[in-house]
Amino acid sequence: MPILKSGKKALKQSKRRKVINLRRMKSMKDLTKKVSKFVAAKKIDEAKKLLPQAHQAIDKAAKRGVIKKNTAARKKSKLTQFINKAV
Repeated sequence: MPILKSGKKALKQSKRRKVINLRRMKSMKDLTKKVSKFVAAKKIDEAKKLLPQAHQAIDKAAKRGVIKKNTAARKKSKLTQFINKAV
């Protein structure tokens, strides 16, 4: 446990940021999984409707530093490719 006041504050900030980052990561993964399930169930229209939301969640995670920029680009590309191959 931190002893100094600044260390205590840093610990509080770290915990708060961790919760926010986990929430962003979870929303990104959940949307990605939903799109994959729709594609697997041959519901391409629903998957295409959900794709912009998934892209937005991935972009927000990258913008906030939860994932890196190239990782976000790769995830978006693979998701779009997955839908286009299913058509």
